[in-house]
Amino acid sequence: MIQPGLCAFPLTPMRDESVDDAALATLVSRLVAGGVDSVGVLGSTGVCAYLSRDERRAAIDAAVSAAGEMPVIAGVGALRTRDVLTYVEDAQAAGASALLVAPVSYHRLRQEEVFGLYADVASSSSVPVVVYENPSTTAFTFTDELYARIAQLPSIAGVKIPPPAPGTAADRVAHLRELLPADATIGVSGDWAAAEALTSGCHAWYSVLAGLFPRTARALADAAAAGDADAAHQHSSTLDPIWSLFKEHGSLRVMAAAAEALGLVDAPCLPRPLLALDEHYRPAVEDALRRTGLI
Repeated sequence: MIQPGLCAFPLTPMRDESVDDAALATLVSRLVAGGVDSVGVLGSTGVCAYLSRDERRAAIDAAVSAAGEMPVIAGVGALRTRDVLTYVEDAQAAGASALLVAPVSYHRLRQEEVFGLYADVASSSSVPVVVYENPSTTAFTFTDELYARIAQLPSIAGVKIPPPAPGTAADRVAHLRELLPADATIGVSGDWAAAEALTSGCHAWYSVLAGLFPRTARALADAAAAGDADAAHQHSSTLDPIWSLFKEHGSLRVMAAAAEALGLVDAPCLPRPLLALDEHYRPAVEDALRRTGLI
């Protein structure tokens, strides 16, 4: 069973091109204090594809230690299945409560190849596995048939779907419920779509915003859980300046710039060649943080 509710995805901050364990632990401690339901490390925001095996293990160790009793979901995506299975073993040994698996590729993957990836992971995992669809990053889109096949594998416990188009979340969630086992968790990413998705029946919100601002994300999630769609959408509307930056620049670079501006991480905090938004865009980030009440 995958923990429902609010799952916060913090950055994996770098310092001198190595994982800054202390800064990551501080970020995770903020999430625990902010009342999230689980922590997701080494997802897209956690720049897992840029990290070595030792760096991934260091990040999971730091997150699990700082999270205490809170569940930690660890990303294990990689180009080769051999490496994915190594990361599966490492994450489980480090105490991860669940695994997040994206079909990472250089040559675009076929549906059957992706099914084979999840079959191999499912046979190697002793903890629940979340299927992660992120076509804007991986260039791979799951068919509904593939979702249904993968969901029948052992250990597969949930899906992390990309943001549905506005006005379509209820139909998308209802359709997925027909395809997936009754106990499968349906979670949404794309923070700007969370209010509609959560009030349309999604069990979980996999949130980048919550990785830095857990209390703000908690308020939106709580409104949705209480069935107050108007309040949930109002919380989301208040954050429109942030959502606009996410859509224009990508959530990773915006949150990296925000974390640097707040002094929570050293700059530069991303592994090169990635860079947080530079001084040309930094004022827009700081202005958005002020306009939304995040600082």
